[in-house]
Amino acid sequence: MASGEVTQAGTPGAPQGNVKLSPTTALPMGTVITNSGRVSATRFPGQSPSTPPFSQRDLIDLDDALKAASEKALVRFSVYIGELGEDAVADARAVLAHAPEPAHGALIAVSPNTHDVVVVSGARVADRVNDRVAQLGVTAAIGSFRSGQLIDGLIAALHVVATAAAPS
Repeated sequence: MASGEVTQAGTPGAPQGNVKLSPTTALPMGTVITNSGRVSATRFPGQSPSTPPFSQRDLIDLDDALKAASEKALVRFSVYIGELGEDAVADARAVLAHAPEPAHGALIAVSPNTHDVVVVSGARVADRVNDRVAQLGVTAAIGSFRSGQLIDGLIAALHVVATAAAPS
């Protein structure tokens, strides 16, 4: 799962309406919150990489899109690429529940083998990331997905959903 950056609420000079991050004690070992508010994780020597088989450029582009979408819409966007079960929506909600600040978050989940694409949102942002906005995001992603460009599709979906969900 990847998660975009959102500045802590109450930070001097920060715009109002930003999402507050979880306390650092809730983070797994080897994970920190950077000065910008981004959650950064490392792996230990000899540990297998846990990142998907994407190029470094793709991952940087996805991270930039997550950050931009989160800042634009004031929603903590996350992306999940992996298997979703028979009830893809329920499984996506379970993944969102483990994301940082799930009530303020939205998740775009893609199950490559079953071709499921699901967008779910937390309770605090459900009025802005609703079914109509989710459908716009899925529609934006489908063309790239069909041509085998998973990251490009995710970036397109993030852009569309963030634009539609941005506060007026």
